[in-house]
Amino acid sequence: MPEARTLCRAIACLTACASLAAAAPDAPSRAFVHPGLLHTRADLDRMRQRVAAREEPWAGGFEALRQAHGSRADWRLCGPRATVTRSPRGSDGDNQMVLDGNAAYQNALMWCLTGDRAHARKAAEILDAWSATLRRIDGHDAPLAAGLNGFKFVNAAELLRHTPSGWPPAAAERCERLFREVVLPPLAHFATYANGNWDAACLKTLLAIGVYCDAPDLAERAIAYFHEGAGNGRLTHYVVSPAGQCQESGRDQQHAQLGLGLLAEACEIAWNQGIDLYGACDNRLLQGFEYTARYNLGEEVPFVPHTDRTGKYRHRKISPEGRLKLRPLYEMVWNHYENRRGIPAPYSRRAADRIRPEGAAHGADHPGFGTLLFSLPPRPPAEAQPAAPGPGAP
Repeated sequence: MPEARTLCRAIACLTACASLAAAAPDAPSRAFVHPGLLHTRADLDRMRQRVAAREEPWAGGFEALRQAHGSRADWRLCGPRATVTRSPRGSDGDNQMVLDGNAAYQNALMWCLTGDRAHARKAAEILDAWSATLRRIDGHDAPLAAGLNGFKFVNAAELLRHTPSGWPPAAAERCERLFREVVLPPLAHFATYANGNWDAACLKTLLAIGVYCDAPDLAERAIAYFHEGAGNGRLTHYVVSPAGQCQESGRDQQHAQLGLGLLAEACEIAWNQGIDLYGACDNRLLQGFEYTARYNLGEEVPFVPHTDRTGKYRHRKISPEGRLKLRPLYEMVWNHYENRRGIPAPYSRRAADRIRPEGAAHGADHPGFGTLLFSLPPRPPAEAQPAAPGPGAP
């Protein structure tokens, strides 16, 4: 019955939220793993060791990161700006924030993987400049600017703050203010009026800010929305059926992949904090990835006419627009399901193989470089991890 399914999801949400603070209710800062957004200390150690040993696919993945323009320690800042506007009528400062955010994140990764302090200094320079200057994100598409662009800044700050980068505590605290006072407001209502990639972007960045700021209330709001949100970005409103059809499958394939990738990034952060969103609703996210990968590998998939939660977006057939153009987001997901959990993800794996090594994403849409960042040694199914990981588990 629908009521029973809703009750089960609500119980799962409350259980997950409660576990965020259970470790130390009187000291919220100890309830979170740090670094604990897309990458834990164990993740960074694994990448560093595998690259040093020139093991594949990590070595090839590292070369893709190293050669990317935004990974250079001599990056010249494009900003900062006091106001960033994203709108169909014209965006001022948005591209500058995209490029500098990518460079901050990629330089932070390069610092963590090579130990070269020039990269740490460059990431810090970018974060310091923007946190001292940016005061407003506005425009019709402000939730996308805050959600997509802001996510790169939060991940860069998390890596610098929780490694021996030399980044001063005062600078890390100034970034907290940036995230709470400038990035957070456009995310606050989850853009429930739009296609699901909008509120998925809000959700993942709200969760990231909650972890960075040691703010369980923010993280709990994001997790609750993943399970029970009103908009199209809630898991079961985005992957609308157990067959894997997505809310934006009838729109175009680039947006269908975008929304799935954003939800996956939220799942990865939650996993690193000891909460399994990947497994929600019988691994519904995996079904979305398998459906979308299969169609974009050239095979046919079933499609049921669908009207979204707003009533504005009605699709009678799957869209071929953008078909066969795979985005660099499959490594994270198939590695989680197959190599962490022992759950087959054959189409996601084929998609990852097709574009390996993953390079930079389009704009700020995804982390990119997933072959390096998310490849895990394969494990036999009998050795797969349980559905609820320990915090910081690989």
